[in-house]
Amino acid sequence: MSSRLVTLFAALAFGSAALTGCGSDDTSAKEGSTAPSVSASESSAAAPLTFENAWVKAAEKGMTAAFGTLVNTTGAEVTVVSATTPVSPMVELHEVTGTGGQTEMKEKDGGFAIPAGGRLELKSGGYHIMLMGLKEKLEPGGEVAFTLNLKDGTKVDVTAVVKSFKGGNETYAPGH
Repeated sequence: MSSRLVTLFAALAFGSAALTGCGSDDTSAKEGSTAPSVSASESSAAAPLTFENAWVKAAEKGMTAAFGTLVNTTGAEVTVVSATTPVSPMVELHEVTGTGGQTEMKEKDGGFAIPAGGRLELKSGGYHIMLMGLKEKLEPGGEVAFTLNLKDGTKVDVTAVVKSFKGGNETYAPGH
């Protein structure tokens, strides 16, 4: 057998073993194990979801929000049901609803559903991730780590840059 053929077989065997290791184990899911975290630093092909151009509005205290574009890298719908961050004890997925100048910011029922291969823009005046009760000042140029929790139990770790933002001039008052 030629050395080229041996190398090809070895590569195929290794690739097959690697793919088998990435498959889901239905029995562990039934036994209540948690899904593994997927780090944004890993290959984006490995993450079911990416958070492109993620950023957080700079704030000294109180409340702020995160924006960017959630991108579903899979062939099935992905739903973000919650998020956590070390800089805020209370994080909610929000939407702004209403028309004709009468808008209301509220928690998004059911989370953010991103269709297979689709995108969902998080922006001022629309969908966003709300951070309440900030534990620290968020200054432009800093970074905020998030964990996005998906409906299927997967956790996706992402990082957003802190930016100064004057637009929107939202007031994040209690009882929104």
